[in-house]
Amino acid sequence: MWCPERAHAALAWIARLYEVEREATETITTRLVAEKISNDAEKWAIEDAVRGRFRRERSHDLIHSFSEWLKPASEQVLPRSPMGEAVAYSRTNWEALTRYIEVPYLAIDNNASENALRPIAVGRKNWLHLGSDGGGRTAAVLMSLIHSCKMYGVEPWAYLKDVLDRVSTHPASRIAELLPDAWKPGAAEATGA
Repeated sequence: MWCPERAHAALAWIARLYEVEREATETITTRLVAEKISNDAEKWAIEDAVRGRFRRERSHDLIHSFSEWLKPASEQVLPRSPMGEAVAYSRTNWEALTRYIEVPYLAIDNNASENALRPIAVGRKNWLHLGSDGGGRTAAVLMSLIHSCKMYGVEPWAYLKDVLDRVSTHPASRIAELLPDAWKPGAAEATGA
């Protein structure tokens, strides 16, 4: 039986969990600005410490009470109704859904992954011309590279042009310098030549 109050209650728990995440992010940003931290390792350490504390102190109890609410709710909804399926999904995947509480660097959801995959799903029909497993692998490598560049704020075309120009003369022992997260434009790229 459809009960909007039940759906609203579940959404309220979820909204409170997202509110904890929002407040943790605000606290992290304030602290990073106040302490003028620019070193990535220090940023990540602060993010993990603050987010971990927020989750232990606030999200953990919310998750526990939500779990307790889900048990009787699963007996009060029709199994094949949208609410029944949502409750069953939550209970079946509970460990995966709550893993982020214990691991501060994990996001509360997988929205970043889904957003990164959306262009692939949308473009799937346009890419039927790949025609072979090799073409598919090449497309996967290039898409991974492009998304890595975007993630690190690197313009993909400039990166590829520079790296392809330099890779044959760059020392193999320092190849990690050419990855998108560590890349610095070469002399020709920096001058715009």
